[in-house]
Amino acid sequence: MRGTGVALITPFNEDFSIDFDSLEKIIDHCISGGVDYLVALGTTGETATLSKAEKEQVYRFVADKAAGRVACAAGIGGNNTAEVLSTISEFNFEGYDAILSVSPYYNKPNQEGIFQHYQAIADASPVPVILYNVPGRTGSNMAVSTTLKLANHPNIIAIKEASGNSEQFMDILQGAPDSFLVISGDDNLTLPFLAMGMSGVISVIGQAYPAQFSTMVRLGLEGRFEEARQLHYQLYSMMKAIFLDGNPGGIKAVMSMLGLCKNVVRLPLAPVKSEVYQQLETLHKELR
Repeated sequence: MRGTGVALITPFNEDFSIDFDSLEKIIDHCISGGVDYLVALGTTGETATLSKAEKEQVYRFVADKAAGRVACAAGIGGNNTAEVLSTISEFNFEGYDAILSVSPYYNKPNQEGIFQHYQAIADASPVPVILYNVPGRTGSNMAVSTTLKLANHPNIIAIKEASGNSEQFMDILQGAPDSFLVISGDDNLTLPFLAMGMSGVISVIGQAYPAQFSTMVRLGLEGRFEEARQLHYQLYSMMKAIFLDGNPGGIKAVMSMLGLCKNVVRLPLAPVKSEVYQQLETLHKELR
């Protein structure tokens, strides 16, 4: 789980059914572009609008297509601890090396609740757990002290930290065991955070431009920042623009420009506004 992970979108047909042909093309595009691992059904995969049967189909499809090529992590999280534990107990982990589990959202638990939630998940999971702190979506921040307590659990190997708070990143990096991976959850901050000592990124833009982005990450991990910086600034405007009108609306628009999927999202999401689409199109043409 070092280097470039990609939070895969779930492509849809015009009738909103899952487009598995496009999903296969995206997986091949990512792997041939040099990404290190794939994440199935994180937030970018529109997991909240998939049925249980659809989720099972996507999990299995991604694992089967990636088998023997790159590692895979499964997005398994929620705000009902008992339900998450039930999902883990029934899950087919063949082909999966870890789970990525988001901090509980909407309930807004206190730090002890977050700690106990993750401890129960880590105790139950047959594969290692990656914590996921994304306050902008969950409505609560996982405190550094909570993260560091969880970092000592033998089955918790990493955190995807998407707070955007550089001090929080550095406090975790300074206090965590050397074996604990700190992974960026913000594409546009990945390179400077690699300089702080992070282990990589779980990326959105990496599925559109895997060669450029994964090369940037690899160079950063090798300490070759002058070369990495050139790629960072090539992609920087696009890294910001894909989030202007929500995720995954922006990345799906760009992926449709690449011919990898249709520009379709499920309600309550809607495609990006026309002016944002035009901005993305202009930036995409500059990158080609």
